[in-house]
Amino acid sequence: MLKSSRLLIAITLLALGITHSARAADSDTAYIVTYFETSFADKDKVQALARKLSDASSKEDGNLRFEVLQRIGQPDQFAILEAWKDKTAATAHVDAVHTKEFREKLGALLRGTYDERPHTALGVGDVNVPVAKSRAGIYGVTHVDIVPTEKERGVNLVKEMAGNSRSDAGNIRFEALTQNSRPNHMTVVEIWKNKAASDANEAAPHKIKFRQTLTPMSGSLYDERFYRQIN
Repeated sequence: MLKSSRLLIAITLLALGITHSARAADSDTAYIVTYFETSFADKDKVQALARKLSDASSKEDGNLRFEVLQRIGQPDQFAILEAWKDKTAATAHVDAVHTKEFREKLGALLRGTYDERPHTALGVGDVNVPVAKSRAGIYGVTHVDIVPTEKERGVNLVKEMAGNSRSDAGNIRFEALTQNSRPNHMTVVEIWKNKAASDANEAAPHKIKFRQTLTPMSGSLYDERFYRQIN
């Protein structure tokens, strides 16, 4: 009986420790979302460069995730999703030799700017989703712009929507992030098991209500883009 009690206490303490660590990671984690476009002729070359960057970056101290995405239907458009233990780790990555080499080589292939946007968590789940699941899924990345006078209401709306969507069937990850430089600008990152699951989320009553409520307070179109992971 005593042995069983000790085991139960140990399991409880371990669970509490895991919960605490997850929450600490959520508050300290540095998220970066980057967009860039290349010429159609150079898309394969860019893929190779991005995969090389991902291989090196994922081995850095403090890296939690490094995902390179290619837009479905428009393969000349890319996105990179990064999650780092903290801002110090994210800053060290920018100064890394392989990062500087990637950006220098990529620069000659771009037809626009390298649009890098640091974020913090607004409403996220577990940062450590199994890699095999995320690689097989469909990614959605959406920029949400709320007019300044409606910022607080808009932020709460996006956070609530992310929480509701994480419970939908087929969801692998659903994150709402806030852009550091402009807190009324957010990025929604979602991963679904397949297109059917993504379509079901779009048709869910809570998502329809979100879109209807968001529109009057939005400063731009709800620009939802879908990707596949290539690294």
